[in-house]
Amino acid sequence: MACAYVVGAEVLVRMTGGSFLYEASKYAVIVFCFIGLFTIRQRSQPIVYIIYLLLLIPGIFVAAFNVTESTTLRTAITFNLSGPVCLGIVAIFCYKLKVSYNNIQKVFFTMALPLIATTTYLFLFNPSIRDTITGTGSNFAASGGFGPNQVATVLGLGMFVFTVRFFSQSPSMFFKAINVGFFFIMSYRAIITFSRGGVITALFMIAAFVFFYFRKVNVFNKLRISRMLLIFVGVIFSIWLYSSLQTSGFIDKRYANQDALGREKEDITTGRTDLVSFELNEFLNNPFVGIGVGKIKELREKKEGVLAASHNEMSRILSEHGLLGVFALSIMLLTPLILRLRNRSNMFFYSCYLFWLLTINHSSMRIAAPAFLYGLCLLSITYETGKPKNIKDKNGNSKEVRSNN
Repeated sequence: MACAYVVGAEVLVRMTGGSFLYEASKYAVIVFCFIGLFTIRQRSQPIVYIIYLLLLIPGIFVAAFNVTESTTLRTAITFNLSGPVCLGIVAIFCYKLKVSYNNIQKVFFTMALPLIATTTYLFLFNPSIRDTITGTGSNFAASGGFGPNQVATVLGLGMFVFTVRFFSQSPSMFFKAINVGFFFIMSYRAIITFSRGGVITALFMIAAFVFFYFRKVNVFNKLRISRMLLIFVGVIFSIWLYSSLQTSGFIDKRYANQDALGREKEDITTGRTDLVSFELNEFLNNPFVGIGVGKIKELREKKEGVLAASHNEMSRILSEHGLLGVFALSIMLLTPLILRLRNRSNMFFYSCYLFWLLTINHSSMRIAAPAFLYGLCLLSITYETGKPKNIKDKNGNSKEVRSNN
């Protein structure tokens, strides 16, 4: 829950200048996970993620051997490795850790609380979106003056959390209305950042959750969910319609890959394909140990005169770590899927896995959220329902049992 709160608050703290270190949130998550490792008994030894962390070390030495005048080695290493290291520590802590269904819901809710504060700040910072719309590019004014990509990513996470609460944590119409209300305003603020990655990722997460939640419940609840789903789809359409009206149709053009005049853009990735291609070429040129941690951006500026980041963690880890990066990426990709084949108890697995996978492809690991959600997909969730009852065994001793559905 401590990690979840930090993850939810990270973007708000950054956009308001409240952090003493830019990567402080990732460090805090690492510290809390270390506390958990020393205070909670681990039943499984996650050797594979220890190997993953060791694979990242040679890239530091490669970067140290190729230091130039324009290189700030400490900054380059902390900025580019803080995310992958955070993921490794979270994965070690969460690997096969048993968590009850009620507690994982508390974790999600804890994450959502600072996201409500973030949304409130966005409305205070930019109450009228129409005054700031000048085209179909990412809108910094609607994002609190901060990076639209990161803001849309965490708001998309909020969309997912309140979807979960709408379907599974709303015992009355009052709570359903509250959860739908938060979903509406977070979706609206995420959409008008004009950053598509976070919103599309949220929709994939929501679809995965609804599908697996529907499969897990009994027949009576399947009928209830079906009715709620019709209402939910209607809410989504109303959010889009309202967003379109508020942006004078510019948001429709943005998602249709058009400019302000309605002309179709040549590259739907806004130039990121070329950046990823450059990184893959550097991997082929330096296949064994790569070019070193944090060197790809510097090398791109030297060779092509372009100072830009691809925000793609997959291509970056290959170019900077070489074959060791291939092994590290394979561990990240395959370990959760193999674990899923053996244990299917986690109904949030695909939602969390998709969030990590899609986010690192459009926003890299600039925030702690993908690392933390990756860890959540490694959990083993237990489901206990019904009220506890005291019964007596053959010896007359009283014990508490819980009925299971």
